[in-house]
Amino acid sequence: MEWRKHKAKLLARVRRLKGQIEAVERSLEADAPCGEVLNLVASIRGAVGGLTAELIEDHIREHVSNPARDEDAAHGQAAGELMDIIRTYLK
Repeated sequence: MEWRKHKAKLLARVRRLKGQIEAVERSLEADAPCGEVLNLVASIRGAVGGLTAELIEDHIREHVSNPARDEDAAHGQAAGELMDIIRTYLK
């Protein structure tokens, strides 16, 4: 799978997410202001969206079409457009 090529980078992202979730837990336990907790949760949402987009893009490149290597230019272009849409949608 494509993601295995940068497994360490993905694991680092997951570990950062874990730290962010733990920060929300600490904030709730400390009765932090609602706005502070909501900002932490928004950061997590963005990080999960970015990770999801990266994993979906890797899946498309590996199992559907890799725009950089597809012999069918239209097929490769469509895969690239799909990846752009996913990136935009998950922001």
